[in-house]
Amino acid sequence: MKGYVLDYVNENEFRKLERALKKYNMIAFKKLNFEYYPSLRSGKFLGELVESNKKNGTEKYELKLPSDKIFAQIHGEIKLIYTVHKKEEVVMLETLTPEDILLEGHRSELTTYKGIMISKENASKEKFKIDLLNMLQGK
Repeated sequence: MKGYVLDYVNENEFRKLERALKKYNMIAFKKLNFEYYPSLRSGKFLGELVESNKKNGTEKYELKLPSDKIFAQIHGEIKLIYTVHKKEEVVMLETLTPEDILLEGHRSELTTYKGIMISKENASKEKFKIDLLNMLQGK
């Protein structure tokens, strides 16, 4: 079977982000492993093309993964950022965002507030955002 090879810019860091994603957002993890990775291997590049370099033959993509609406409003969208090297037929997996909350979740157990993960460093700020969003939505 001929296709693209998945490789990593920094495999150790990427695997940490993947394990945190598996722990805190199983739906995004399953979509990533069982739908998006096979598509990338077959040459079907998903997501938004954010950068293209004709000279090097590379394209950089950002692929949004499924996440809770409130999580996205508090921490940002969960995205896979990858670069395609067309000549070598290699997909370089760069990172998963938001890195800060995922890496913190990998290092230590995160707590939740009203069903949303919060970091220990910015707990009061994130609780305020959650309360504000709930108040605006009338919950």
